[in-house]
Amino acid sequence: MKTARDIETLREIIDGWRQVGETIALVPTMGGLHQGHMSLVQLAAEQADRVVVSVYVNPTQFGPAEDFDSYPRTFENDRRRLSRGGVDVMFAPDTDEMYPYGQEAMTRVTVPGLSTILCGNDRPGHFEGVTSVVSRLFNIVQPDVAVFGQKDFQQLTIIRHMVDDMRFRVRVVAGPTLREKDGLAMSSRNRYLGESERAVAPALHHALDACRMRILEGEHDFAKLAAEGAAQLAADGLQPEYFSIRRSHDLSTPEATDQDLVVLAAARLGKTRLIDNLLVETR
Repeated sequence: MKTARDIETLREIIDGWRQVGETIALVPTMGGLHQGHMSLVQLAAEQADRVVVSVYVNPTQFGPAEDFDSYPRTFENDRRRLSRGGVDVMFAPDTDEMYPYGQEAMTRVTVPGLSTILCGNDRPGHFEGVTSVVSRLFNIVQPDVAVFGQKDFQQLTIIRHMVDDMRFRVRVVAGPTLREKDGLAMSSRNRYLGESERAVAPALHHALDACRMRILEGEHDFAKLAAEGAAQLAADGLQPEYFSIRRSHDLSTPEATDQDLVVLAAARLGKTRLIDNLLVETR
C-alpha cells in the first residue's frame, strides 16, 4: 500500500491506473479505524479495481464546543489496518493541503433543507463541512464509486442528494452498519465511553428496534412512537437529542401509508454523542 500526503502524488498514482482502464473506489474516513470501516473497504474492493481510503480529521465539520482536538488520531494503526485490508493508497493530507486558502476563505458546498434537520439542528454547520470536504475528495480522486456507511444515514442521504444535484460522475454505495454483539453500532467515538456508560449505550439500538417492530406490527402514529422512543432513551439513562421516523429516501415527514421508512435517533451519554438508525420496510 502506498501513502500519499499531497494531491499531486495521489493524482500521479491515479493517472497510472486510469491509463490502463482500471476503476477506482473511494472510502472517505476520519481515521480511528475499526471493523466497521474495514467492512466499507471490503465493499469498495468488490466494486472497483483500485481502492483509495482518505484519512483526514476534517475541522470544518466540528463545532466550536465539539471534540475536534480529542477525536481519535491513530495514524499508524490505521495504516497497518488498511495495508492488511488490501487498500492501494491511503490519502492522508493535512489541512493546508485540503484548504489552501484557509477555512475562513474556503469554498463551501451546502445542501439546503436536509442539512438543518435532525443532526443538523443540533450541530449547525456540520453537514456543510461534510459536503465541502467530500466534494473536494470527489474532485481530487474522481472515483467511479464512493462507499459510505449507513450508520450515518443522514450524511448518506445528503451525499446522495449532492451527487445527483451537482452531477458528479460517481456511484454512491451504502455499507450496512456493523454492530457489537449487544447491538451498539460501531463508531470511533465509542472509545470515549466509560465502563458504566458502555453498559448503557446499547439502549439506543434497543429503543430503535422496539419502535421498528411496532411499525411492522401496524402502528402508524409516528409522532406518538417517536415521543415514546425518546422517553425510553431518557428512562434508560441517555439524553436524547432527537428520536424520529422519516421517509428513507429523503428524510421527509411520512404519512401513515408510506412503506419505506427509517427510524433515527441521537443521544448523549456522558460526553459521548451516539447516533443510530434502522430501516423499516412495511411492504
